[in-house]
Amino acid sequence: MPRIIAPSLVSLCLGLGIAQASETVDTDALTRLVHQDCGSCHGLALKGGLGPDLRSENLTHHSPESLKSVILDGIPDTPMPPWRPLMTDAEADWVTRYLLKPEVE
Repeated sequence: MPRIIAPSLVSLCLGLGIAQASETVDTDALTRLVHQDCGSCHGLALKGGLGPDLRSENLTHHSPESLKSVILDGIPDTPMPPWRPLMTDAEADWVTRYLLKPEVE
């Protein structure tokens, strides 16, 4: 696992552990996750970096189900890790909807 991702995974484990236990979605924690943890590869403004641009106008050709699958299961043989061990289904749904909202940057 690349060094840049390891600290992000640790902070995600610590930040979302409470949400997983209670089945609630902490939207503030997930917003931080998208911009800090996802942003470590996709750029802090989500305009791309090591990973592709995640702004909604660049994701519209993907279905919500395919985006959620990428979030939960990653992309084999790429730096995109699977978040399934660290994220609930409800959290992945929220992140998917958040990324598809036009005003997210």
